[in-house]
Amino acid sequence: MTSPDKNLDVKDGAKTNPIATSWRGIVWENLQVMAIALALVLVIRTFIAEPRYIPSDSMYPTLHVGDRLVVEKFSHYFRPIQREDILVFSPPSLLQKQGYTKNQAFIKRTIATEGEKVEIHDGRVYINDTPLREDYIAEPPHYRLLPARVPDRALFMMGDNRNNSNDSHIWGFLPENQAIGRAVLRFWPPDRIGWL
Repeated sequence: MTSPDKNLDVKDGAKTNPIATSWRGIVWENLQVMAIALALVLVIRTFIAEPRYIPSDSMYPTLHVGDRLVVEKFSHYFRPIQREDILVFSPPSLLQKQGYTKNQAFIKRTIATEGEKVEIHDGRVYINDTPLREDYIAEPPHYRLLPARVPDRALFMMGDNRNNSNDSHIWGFLPENQAIGRAVLRFWPPDRIGWL
């Protein structure tokens, strides 16, 4: 039976479009699905979460070279960044002047937040004159940092591998707006999968 519409065939009461069942129709449908999938990936990676690779041992023993992480990118807009949060961030201006680009992300642990006093001496980090308990570091720091107050909307960041980390004790405070997101999950290697 032929329908009045020449583009549609009627078989068993159902209308079928010959273009949709042709190879061009199949290709077009697959292109649409791929375009939607690509758009979703871009939105998720830009605003929600993205994978990251650890290229150095500055966060050892917490993170090892080659670890792969999920970095969520939205909660720091709704919940203040807190001490011990592991952040991925764009290099601060001092590092950019030294040749790092904005695309070269760093990863460090938040040690002090705005208004707090930080100092380092005798192998300990002190916040507001109280020594931090830091079970996550590779070894105590072998350097001294004179007392400094963290400015408004800034953070003091340190690597867990204290004596092998290019962090705030070298380049100063990190503006909060340079945070990309929090590292929340290690998904590789399989024997080290877990929340951070």
